[in-house]
Amino acid sequence: MVNTLKLPVGIDSFEKIRRNGFYYIDKTNLIEQILMNWGEVTLFTRPRRFGKTLNMSMLKSFFEIGADVSLFEGLYIAKNKELCDAYMGKYPVIFLTLKGVEGLTFADAKRMLGTILANEMDRHYYLKTSDALTDEDKAYFAKMLTGTDENIEDSIRKLSQLLYKHHGKKVVIIIDEYDVPLDKAYQNGYYCEMVSLIRGLFGQALKTNDYLQFAFLTGCLRVSKESIFTGLNNFKVYSITDVDFDENFGFTDDEVKELLHYYGQDTHYETVKEWYDGYRFGNVDVYCPWDVMNYVRDLRIDPDMKPASYWKNTSDNAIIRSFIDYSGAAIKKKLEILISGGSIRQQIEETGSSSIGKKRYMLIYGDKYMDIEIPNENFGTEYEYPDNNSGFDKNTEKMKQYNTIDLSFLRDCEYKNDICNMLSEYIHGSAVWFKIMKNKIFIDDEIIVEEF
Repeated sequence: MVNTLKLPVGIDSFEKIRRNGFYYIDKTNLIEQILMNWGEVTLFTRPRRFGKTLNMSMLKSFFEIGADVSLFEGLYIAKNKELCDAYMGKYPVIFLTLKGVEGLTFADAKRMLGTILANEMDRHYYLKTSDALTDEDKAYFAKMLTGTDENIEDSIRKLSQLLYKHHGKKVVIIIDEYDVPLDKAYQNGYYCEMVSLIRGLFGQALKTNDYLQFAFLTGCLRVSKESIFTGLNNFKVYSITDVDFDENFGFTDDEVKELLHYYGQDTHYETVKEWYDGYRFGNVDVYCPWDVMNYVRDLRIDPDMKPASYWKNTSDNAIIRSFIDYSGAAIKKKLEILISGGSIRQQIEETGSSSIGKKRYMLIYGDKYMDIEIPNENFGTEYEYPDNNSGFDKNTEKMKQYNTIDLSFLRDCEYKNDICNMLSEYIHGSAVWFKIMKNKIFIDDEIIVEEF
């Protein structure tokens, strides 16, 4: 094939793919579905390397004022002329990706967040000389540009206001990888501080923002609404268990067949299916795009190339390491079953409203570390006592044989009450035993946190 399109391995810019001769699997029906389902704030949770950033880049290219219509020529959304006329190129857009917000300390991470925000301000540099802005507005914008504005929590909302004044249009806010700062903060010991910062930033931008048209967020994990999305009434979450948008992230079977055919690799279909068709989103079997693209690239170099697990080395696995470190014997046994090729049946709570044990399963499930069979019927929560003995005396010395969680960090944590409420049930299979009495947490009958 003389003019074969290039494989876009590692490229997550919609504009770059469309302008520079890369193969693109058309996901623009996402735009139509978003506008049909209409939510002021929408969160999509998907595993890493499943096209979240590329889809958000595509939304930016579609909605932003000055949109290049040619980028969408020949794609699904271009057939809906009425929708394109009504929405394409009609809004100012704030586009942020938080994947770079990390650091060994909270100060380092906050500084990185400030840099990312300042870069987005710079993309709207024209506001500095806008006739629609007052001198006070311009002075405030200049502070945001240089990163000298200390009120970082209000920065997105304030930029929305300035864009509205300039364009006379409400703003579309896109926040990619919203959960990365929280994950990194958890790993490095400043989770409470980061939750407070992100809660303030999102609260101002998404809840008390008169200049918001709609907002889209993506992430690997769903952080509980009570944690950082408090008070958002028009807030929709679409996870891998939902039927809505189930084909918009990752490759479907037909899309993989078409890709293989285009590059002359039809004979490798069964191998690709066996290795990379391991996911179920809603009602659709889904392939991991990162694995498929990398394998097709390698096959074009060496037709005898054996398949490999490309996805596993794309980031660290701190979440699963933490899961194993804090898990008891029952959970570790379930992991052994999965590693040996078996399956388990585990209740999943996506809202993160009750027990830590189930929250840990949701973390691993949401970030694709394990396949979990989700039953069609609802079944009740089960709780196990050590040795499966419901009459076990929690005051005996045998308690000392079981692992405990050190909760001493809660003493100075702003959200200790929320965390303690979350710990108010026994944890299924986690071998962590505690009770809450008179506003005190006891582990092994020793007071760990008190006077809150």
